[in-house]
Amino acid sequence: MEWKDIFYGIQDLFEDFLFIPYDALRSWELDSWWGANIMSWLFMIIGFVAFVYWMRKLKDFNDNNEEDRSQTSHSFLG
Repeated sequence: MEWKDIFYGIQDLFEDFLFIPYDALRSWELDSWWGANIMSWLFMIIGFVAFVYWMRKLKDFNDNNEEDRSQTSHSFLG
């Protein structure tokens, strides 16, 4: 087995199996703007939900006073 065969195997995995959903969307995206941008909108929604979750968790920690806010908590602050 050569290194070339390993890289061709990775190529076949992605092109033949893992990109099947994108190939299905390719035919649909030519017909509508929404079809062309559905993956971008999906990733933006996931990112927004993750951002809101993270901010709510930060607020929970802030409300419980669990964070050390003294000046000596970091040596470079004081």
